[in-house]
Amino acid sequence: MKQKIFTAAFIDTVRNIFSDKGVLLMLVIAPVLYGFFYPWPYSTQAARRIPAAIIDYDKSTLSQRIIRMAEASPRLDVRVMPSENDAKTALWEGEIGGYMVLPAGLKNDVMMQRPARAEVLANGSYLLVSKEVQTGFAEVVGTVSAGIQIKRLQAGGMTPEQALAAQNPIPFVMQVQYNPTQGYGNYVVPGVAVLIVQQLLMMGSALLVGTWREQKRQYATMQAWAGRIAALSVMGWLMSLFYFGWVFYIQDYGRGQNIGGMLAFTLLFAPTVATLGCLFGLWFQKRERSLQLLMFTSIPMFFLSGYAWPAELLPLPLQWLRWLIPSTAGIQASVRFNQIGTPFADAAYLLLVLSVLLALFVLVLWCYVGKTRPQAAESVGDNG
Repeated sequence: MKQKIFTAAFIDTVRNIFSDKGVLLMLVIAPVLYGFFYPWPYSTQAARRIPAAIIDYDKSTLSQRIIRMAEASPRLDVRVMPSENDAKTALWEGEIGGYMVLPAGLKNDVMMQRPARAEVLANGSYLLVSKEVQTGFAEVVGTVSAGIQIKRLQAGGMTPEQALAAQNPIPFVMQVQYNPTQGYGNYVVPGVAVLIVQQLLMMGSALLVGTWREQKRQYATMQAWAGRIAALSVMGWLMSLFYFGWVFYIQDYGRGQNIGGMLAFTLLFAPTVATLGCLFGLWFQKRERSLQLLMFTSIPMFFLSGYAWPAELLPLPLQWLRWLIPSTAGIQASVRFNQIGTPFADAAYLLLVLSVLLALFVLVLWCYVGKTRPQAAESVGDNG
């Protein structure tokens, strides 16, 4: 009998998903659209050839060498401007991302071995642009400075090899783990993808349950609710496979480092989110209310996850309350398993958090079922 109720509720939920246009949009159409269009702006991964300017007050062979090196930099698209005021105007109007000032007397200071400096100003409103401009100019000035130092050492009697070794006695080799291209897409999309799955599954579940509430069909046995949540979880699992597998493969994001851990995470994450979505649907009297609320929670949830902002810098109450949101543990677990390849034991506590949340949400649902009329619950459970 219980198996029959579960199966009937499962089939009825699947039928309702594909017959309700709003739910179909959230659980089928929107995931596909997001999967194609969200990663698209980040396809170039890193900002390159940022428009920048150089103001040359020195007018020397050294400043000309710096300008030529900057023009050859893959990070910068350099133009020479006559004054700093012109560069500031271009920066304010968004024509350039930053500029460097080569002061008068720069070459003389270098030749006399006096302290010399070149100032770089960048648009801090755009972090990626600012980083590329500053890094590009720093690489240019560093390369020119190294060349000057090597020539001085050679003039003192060193061979080119000795001069190179003396100029850079401890070579610095930087290897970037888990994001070798240092691309913004490789960084942000794996975390946001978990939030997309959560929000779409939660809103779709809330919309569907909200419809049942309006139709007085929210009364059901726990067996029927288990069938409903199982059907919604299947949609969540399919979304997860689509994003964490196919989309990441097409976009060449880091993936598949710990497949077993990722499967365990997905199996827990989908029913946790689906159950929470059902509770939201039961909470609001009109189904649109859940959509209106949840639509604007994505950014706060991403912020609270600790992915875009260190969780240690959040107010202490938020550091605790954020664990009530599935995406907090979900984003960390997904990135650690899929991109980093963290051993299962080292990230098991994140799966434990999801398990506790699932148990908590099921308990709340069970309390709701206990308050409903038994005869209504049985009738709806039997009808799916």
